[in-house]
Amino acid sequence: MDISVVIPLLNEEESLQELYDWIAKVMQSNQFLYEVIFIDDGSTDSSWKIIQQLSKKHSQVKGIRFQRNYGKSQALDAGFGAANGDVIITMDADLQDNPEEIPELYNLIVNDDFDLISGWKKKRYDNVLTKNIPSKLFNWAARKTSGLELNDFNCGLKSYKKEVAKAVKVSGEMHRYIPVLAKNEGYTKIGEKVVQHQARKYGETKFGMNRFVNGFLDLITISFLSKFGKRPMHFFGLWGTLMFIMGSTMAFYVGVIKLYRLFNNIPAILVTQNPWFYIALTSMIIGTLMFLAGFLGELIIKTNPQQKHYKIKEKQNL
Repeated sequence: MDISVVIPLLNEEESLQELYDWIAKVMQSNQFLYEVIFIDDGSTDSSWKIIQQLSKKHSQVKGIRFQRNYGKSQALDAGFGAANGDVIITMDADLQDNPEEIPELYNLIVNDDFDLISGWKKKRYDNVLTKNIPSKLFNWAARKTSGLELNDFNCGLKSYKKEVAKAVKVSGEMHRYIPVLAKNEGYTKIGEKVVQHQARKYGETKFGMNRFVNGFLDLITISFLSKFGKRPMHFFGLWGTLMFIMGSTMAFYVGVIKLYRLFNNIPAILVTQNPWFYIALTSMIIGTLMFLAGFLGELIIKTNPQQKHYKIKEKQNL
């Protein structure tokens, strides 16, 4: 099979039929062997019923329905697991991603041997204040942190080699950083393609300011995990040891000064009245806790297999 199109969705009943017809037209005109996998992330409208109808009429359509709304990252992870195509393409279900981009995205992977191609919606039709400006700030911070020179990390339209999509484990809200996750797995041939952005035709945007804030928090998380996710002792153990040594040095200093004053009959306050004693004690406790955190992190990594953080309610034509 040439292409798997993975489409996460939430309450997009109005656009699904039109989206599939558009994808099918592009695939057939380019003679691709393909499948379309819809992942219903807990929709409360008729989205799943429409997916079932499409699946009965078209063998290329497959569906996964979550028990409840788990998030886009979990939906993509389920779609990647079910995909069989040599090239996997992700896109949103709201008709803002243009299926006409699929052939070139496919060719960049197959002919130019890219591991991943990320779409760049250079010209957008979103609200400038609530989405465009925050998106530019977010992408700037992501570039500086990750070292990847991409202009649009969060574009839903991307193409992957099959092995890349299977290797990347997407959880939480890390779908924004799939290129970074791929880079961390050793796939460095990551490119970008300017893609057409469509104005939203149906429904309402799922984007809110809370997602913008969460995006920056996730950026901090993934920056830490990319450096220390597989070796937490290198971070917590190092800083814990330094804190403990610093505290021990201060405690030793306080003790030496106290003994010196006693032996020389110099008036001295009680050790417990010396503020440096409490600073030293606090530093030693924090250092010990950080060291233990690193040790526990190493134990968790070594003993805990990765588990999926979602429950699939049912599957359609899989």
